[in-house]
Amino acid sequence: MRIGFNPNKDKKIEPSDFFHQVIIPVHIPNFEGYFKDSFQILQYCLKSLFKTSHAKTFFSIVNNGSCTEVTAYLNQLLESGKIQEVIHTSSIGKLNAILKGMSGQNFPLITMTDADVLFLNGWQEASYDVFKTFPKAGVVSTTPNSKMLRYYTSNILFETFFSKRIKFTEVVDSLAMVKFADSIGNSTLFKPVHLEKYLTISKDNFKAVVGSGHFVATYRRDVFNKSITDYSEYKMGSALSSFFDNAALKKDMWRLSTEQNYTFHMGNTKEAWMEEMIEKSSKNNNIITLIKLKDVKSNKFIVWVKSSVFSRIIFKNPFWQFYLGLKGLTSEETNEY
Repeated sequence: MRIGFNPNKDKKIEPSDFFHQVIIPVHIPNFEGYFKDSFQILQYCLKSLFKTSHAKTFFSIVNNGSCTEVTAYLNQLLESGKIQEVIHTSSIGKLNAILKGMSGQNFPLITMTDADVLFLNGWQEASYDVFKTFPKAGVVSTTPNSKMLRYYTSNILFETFFSKRIKFTEVVDSLAMVKFADSIGNSTLFKPVHLEKYLTISKDNFKAVVGSGHFVATYRRDVFNKSITDYSEYKMGSALSSFFDNAALKKDMWRLSTEQNYTFHMGNTKEAWMEEMIEKSSKNNNIITLIKLKDVKSNKFIVWVKSSVFSRIIFKNPFWQFYLGLKGLTSEETNEY
């Protein structure tokens, strides 16, 4: 039996002061083998994130089938007010966990990050600078990677093919890229030329790197459909690429990265430099206001031309080598890139 009238009926949700959501899927089923140091790595990740993020950041953690100890830790973070949301699920896969974090929210900017990322001061501000300078930016990574220049970037290359604003420039922090390669257990990932030059686009003396990875990246909410109802039968892998990485290209938005490195991939093994770097960072007390994102209109036919037709042409040799030379690489460097 119901008595009375629900006072919340037909009431609108109060506007939120938060405008930037950070979603972190966490899967630590035990503390053995591969996951031996994962709990400590997660704590490093969150400590660096809390320290370097501004006050209008909404933290959502999706507990994707973690063990009892991790579950209790996440609940404690919620109770203490360090995070705004924790969602507990069984092991449903990384993509589905992220989708749960996105649903029920409507923030204009969403950072999706793995639970083994270490954040440095300025990571948000640097991302915002890219979005403001390049209105077509749909995804911005804070870990520049010179090998991402072909990863769902055909629309950028198409639109700027004859532009002098896009060219190869000197890598600002090559050691950060070396650290990334080591963190994924592939020390030979980058050739010397990749550590020396990357493809950048400039405007008013400001540069961004062409291309973006996905282990940590900030997305415009409107990159995705308003109704987040997708489901993936895969836990990881290609499903992430097809849903998240391809989303910006489908909306004719650009995938870019900051010129400077602001985030490190730690991997699954703790090292002394991680805690040292966190201690060196300072609390972000900056007063940040919501940045204005301009609407990006897209035409399905034009998007098809850029993503399907043009990409088949430009990424094939010898056309690709011609393009690399056109943008500043020597003949020797084009063969290595």
